[in-house]
Amino acid sequence: MSAERFIGVLSGTSLDALDLALVSISSSGTITQLDALNWPLSESLQQQCHALCTPGTNELVRYGTADRLFAQTVAEGIAALLAKNDLNTSDIRAIGSHGQTVRHHPDTTPAFTLQLGCPHTIAALTGIAVVGQFRQKDIALGGEGAPLAPALHQKIFQVTDEQRFIANIGGIANITYLPAATENTDQVVGFDTGPGNTLMDYWVQTHLQKEYDSNGAWAASGQVNQPLLELLQRDPYFRKAAPKSTGREYFTPVWLDNALRQLCETSNSKLTAVDIQATLLELTATTLTDAIRTIPSLHNAPETCVYVCGGGAQNQALMQRCQALLPAVGWRTTESIGVHPDWVEAVLFAWLAWAHVQGVAPDLRSVTGAKRPAVLGAYIPAS
Repeated sequence: MSAERFIGVLSGTSLDALDLALVSISSSGTITQLDALNWPLSESLQQQCHALCTPGTNELVRYGTADRLFAQTVAEGIAALLAKNDLNTSDIRAIGSHGQTVRHHPDTTPAFTLQLGCPHTIAALTGIAVVGQFRQKDIALGGEGAPLAPALHQKIFQVTDEQRFIANIGGIANITYLPAATENTDQVVGFDTGPGNTLMDYWVQTHLQKEYDSNGAWAASGQVNQPLLELLQRDPYFRKAAPKSTGREYFTPVWLDNALRQLCETSNSKLTAVDIQATLLELTATTLTDAIRTIPSLHNAPETCVYVCGGGAQNQALMQRCQALLPAVGWRTTESIGVHPDWVEAVLFAWLAWAHVQGVAPDLRSVTGAKRPAVLGAYIPAS
């Protein structure tokens, strides 16, 4: 069978825009990225999504409205990507749509995860089959439901001559450990390490009215407040053993504000906005590098490199701080191994759509703790 085109789309935990990737995937699973597009979320939709990440009134009605509006925005982004590439709906085998996570509770009984972006609406508006709800099967099988990316990372980034870590720094940060392919590939592991950009973005938006701290320049101009850093690092999540996952609904502005209030009540530490930004960058860097250090094989391999994707790959100050904290390994972006850091996760959901159509069951047992490999997602036909 010849290769077929798939579109992957998600908004990620940074919640500012949609990332869409157009890929061609052969029947054997060889992936070729054809194009990508960033499609903005309206300010109103962003606000609705943010509000749904924390408890509030009338949640079911607000969820239902945002679910449809988010799906409509996905359909608009897909139409733009098709037009950009002079393609028709019949040229696309399926869309892999992750949606926007607003609740992720793998530790409750029963566990659950909840995303915006009704796949039925997307299929109806685009005329293309949609695969969505990728995390629910993993949770039903006792897994964390996240991260899902290690399955793709292993397929496209694992090599025989280098031990690799893939660090995805989006709103939430996660890592994938890839042993050299000549070793025991069952050792592939991955988990969420904690906040990536989410708290830094919130803080710079609040105090400088900017979408993000470009290159980490504002953070770099401040000083790390050690008492605040130590207080934040004491959160139980950082001590929890893998498999583990989290989300922006855990590391919220309220989480940060509570820590700031506690520090003000118990110490004479003087806090400035810029020093808090510097401390938030340090929190991301330390929790990420500490997580990498927990992998025993890190200390036994002569060739090791961390390849970074997600928005954090563009944060020069963050990259430099990670290198300083873990100097024994190389730090690069995934662009150096073939995939632009902004598009890795969008490619993931295109590939997961392909895997669903082909009946391929990614093995995430060592990542999420699921009981067995499983075909992920629910298929919504266009007809």
